[in-house]
Amino acid sequence: MTTDAFLADCRARLAFDLLSNTWNAVVLRALRDGPRRPVELRERIGGISSKVLTETLRRLQFNGLVDRLADDDRPSRVEYQLTALGRTLLAPIDAVGAWAFEHGDEVLAAQEAACTPDPQSPRPTC
Repeated sequence: MTTDAFLADCRARLAFDLLSNTWNAVVLRALRDGPRRPVELRERIGGISSKVLTETLRRLQFNGLVDRLADDDRPSRVEYQLTALGRTLLAPIDAVGAWAFEHGDEVLAAQEAACTPDPQSPRPTC
């Protein structure tokens, strides 16, 4: 195994893939305080459709980051919770969030500057 993040068999690339999906980190963060039903997750997260939430939960379960808990008495009642492995991603997610909080204005300014029409060009760059 290699540690070169650009090679296909590098473990770092696996982590980048897991965190590159916007909803993965958001759902993991929303499960931080304990098990939640899908309806609770949708209310807590906001802006996520039922379909996308279901896909995200299945992807996280497939990767061993989330457990699906079905109630034996009421099979339609399902909750999801972080696994021990899923909890290990909370610190990196928090670190990326802290970076975004600290540097978000700079990123937004760069985006705005990129969309500002260039007086030398007949059309905007966005």
